[in-house]
Amino acid sequence: QVRLVESGGGLVEPGGSLRLSCTASRSISDTMGWYRQAPGKQRELVADITRRRTPNVVDSLKDRFTISRDNAKNTVYLQMNFLKPEDTAVYYCKAVDTLPFHTTQTYWGQGTQVTVSS
Repeated sequence: QVRLVESGGGLVEPGGSLRLSCTASRSISDTMGWYRQAPGKQRELVADITRRRTPNVVDSLKDRFTISRDNAKNTVYLQMNFLKPEDTAVYYCKAVDTLPFHTTQTYWGQGTQVTVSS
């Protein structure tokens, strides 16, 4: 079993920045990423990154959000700039391990609240 510990959320004013971190309890063989869920909405992908550090950020966020990964620290980061009130959500870390026979195992963090408000 893998434990994911997220940090870096909080309250920020519009236009501000935050950096989220998610550290896994052991090495992750496949993708790590971030999802978010706003009140009354479905959880949605924000960004993910492969073990080889190929990033994928959803088109609508590419100009403001950056994802990175440090495999030596089992950590994925989400740098969020020029934050807007509509970015307010609980942000969840997700990690995927590749298992034998082409199967995968998915792990989720507990979530960290990001609130963008003046």
